[in-house]
Amino acid sequence: MLSGRRLDLLDPSPLDVEIEDIAHGLARVARWNGQTAGPHVFSVAQHSLLVESLGRALAPDLPAAGRLDLLLHDAPEYVIGDIISPFKAAIGHSYKAVELRLLAAIRLRFGLSPEPDAATERLVKRADRLAAIHEATRLAGFSAAEALRVFGRPEPVTADLGDLLDPWPTAQAQGRFLACFQALVAEATAG
Repeated sequence: MLSGRRLDLLDPSPLDVEIEDIAHGLARVARWNGQTAGPHVFSVAQHSLLVESLGRALAPDLPAAGRLDLLLHDAPEYVIGDIISPFKAAIGHSYKAVELRLLAAIRLRFGLSPEPDAATERLVKRADRLAAIHEATRLAGFSAAEALRVFGRPEPVTADLGDLLDPWPTAQAQGRFLACFQALVAEATAG
């Protein structure tokens, strides 16, 4: 890692995880294999911020630790990349096992349990699915009918998404991811 840490992908230690490495990597990993509209890739860092925003809209009373779950849900991709779901399914259990070990180490590093509780996990899946629907239709060329067929009917949610669906330059995605992380950690430790 750029921080100088060495991360063992098969046996990751929370002590080798740094948020700066995560933000740096996620800001450089393209969602949708880079097949999105706009002058910049739509990064996993930006997707993570979108999921956090949607999750906050779905559960307005969610504490900061739960919002941190939302922000970090794809954090392992800072080292393993973003593989599209159909390919993940084809790869099978080995990939998922590595991803889950990385996520557990990341979660432990930042004061979360190795696995989210069931309610938080359901919220993350709901927000991630909503983000995918928005991304598919706004950025990845899906028609509304095609998105409906692939993702199902989106649940209504009122969230001010601002510029979260306008692909940002790498430095902006990295900076905003770090700022959100730092604000959530400060909120979690203060409350």
